[in-house]
Amino acid sequence: MDALFYVVPSLMIALALAGLIRLLGRARRIRSAWNSGLTAEARCLNTYTTTSGGGGDSSVSTTLHHVYEFTTREGRPVRFEESSGPRTIVTGDIVTVRYPAEHPEWATAKPPQPGRLVAEQGCLLAFFGVFIAFCIAFMVGFSLISDVFSPGEGVDDTTNTVVVDGVTMTP
Repeated sequence: MDALFYVVPSLMIALALAGLIRLLGRARRIRSAWNSGLTAEARCLNTYTTTSGGGGDSSVSTTLHHVYEFTTREGRPVRFEESSGPRTIVTGDIVTVRYPAEHPEWATAKPPQPGRLVAEQGCLLAFFGVFIAFCIAFMVGFSLISDVFSPGEGVDDTTNTVVVDGVTMTP
């Protein structure tokens, strides 16, 4: 039963680390596209929304997705999808995209905003750091408490000795 108090926080830490890795990878891809200096004109092929939440008391969250297609300087056609883009871009619009030469599929239609990217990254890093620290503190705290309330080594807790009016009784 005690293992549950170690397994669940460990799984939560693993999920937080996976989210952290995904966050850092996304930021690296966007920064790489912005810093490459390569741009192209892309056409918005499609827009669609996805919704999440709405069960019980939770609110509904809607995310707008755009599908873009452009041609690299080498003549290679590239199609990519981007979420959370501006709602003013509709199917058929032409937008400027930035992409790294070695990975044109990492293209982004978002204009360069390095300060905003660093702020978002910093806030999410802080959130994941606090979350992981809380999970570790929980496991350490549980370990300390379970050591205090568990019988010590060499204690035989299989016998029940009762003292009544100065008489020791052992079953």
